[in-house]
Amino acid sequence: MSFSPILLFTYNRPEHTQAILDSLATNKEASESILYIFCDGLKENASEENRIKNEQVKKIIKKETRFKEIRLQIQEKNKGLACSIIDGLNFVFSSHETAIVLEDDLIVSPYFLNYMNTALSAYQNDKQVGEIGGCNFFACGPKYPKYFFTNMPDTWGWATWKDRWEKFNEDAVFLYKALEKNNKMFAFNTYGAYDMEGMLKEQIFGKVDSWAIRWQAVMVLNDWLCLYPNPSYTNHIESINATHAKVNIIPPLEQNEPTFEKIEIKEIELTTKAMKLGYSGKGDYFGRYTRKYLKKRLKKIIKTVLLFFVPFGIVQIFKNNKHKK
Repeated sequence: MSFSPILLFTYNRPEHTQAILDSLATNKEASESILYIFCDGLKENASEENRIKNEQVKKIIKKETRFKEIRLQIQEKNKGLACSIIDGLNFVFSSHETAIVLEDDLIVSPYFLNYMNTALSAYQNDKQVGEIGGCNFFACGPKYPKYFFTNMPDTWGWATWKDRWEKFNEDAVFLYKALEKNNKMFAFNTYGAYDMEGMLKEQIFGKVDSWAIRWQAVMVLNDWLCLYPNPSYTNHIESINATHAKVNIIPPLEQNEPTFEKIEIKEIELTTKAMKLGYSGKGDYFGRYTRKYLKKRLKKIIKTVLLFFVPFGIVQIFKNNKHKK
């Protein structure tokens, strides 16, 4: 088995950085793998707390020794997540043919690297496969296949090949027009499961800065599919400090050494239904979290009303009664 380089993107979350490194090191392939660690620089006018956390992350990655080789890329200025990932992949693909990509808000299965390296090798020459995904939060459990394909790329522990990434396009306006021209907008929205079009518009107007939404567009325009495992090989650390994520996906991780079987390359309709259920809050792990998240939001709204509006109303009633007297 050949071992793909691993890219880990960090910034100012020392506990999370340590957690991903520790979980990654449980993979026996770690000692045979090159690990590129990209640490973003501080934003302008960064707080003292962020400065301390950024320095703590640097100390953690500088002392890491559990991999075949550690190659650090520490930025002096802040690039942001999207630019960091795009530049990082471009840099690594200048000397490698494959790459495994991780962010610091993940933990991985002890068999994550086994799965990624095996799948990258198995589908290298199958150009319809654009990505290998690791986090399956929408179709877990015995009623779903062991492996399956969808047109939605994974962003929480994934891998791809140099020749696929070379087709990445940063121009969101071009991508939007191409999707419309080729009648692929419905497919881009995962057949009604998610509002990807809305997010791409936000990218165009500068409301978000997402490499992932542009990668999704590239995947759809090239008719690529993403392979997903069941159960998951990664999950998202629950964190209120996540830069962009508003949900936390924690499916159970694969704890048994997998027997990988190459499957027919086709998009499975069942997984599209599962994604729709997840989006509506009626599905599996994603649906459960959605309901939990909405309950928290509702409690917060009620608390705000009680704290601010109810006392104000009591005061008004008291004043009105006083005037009546």
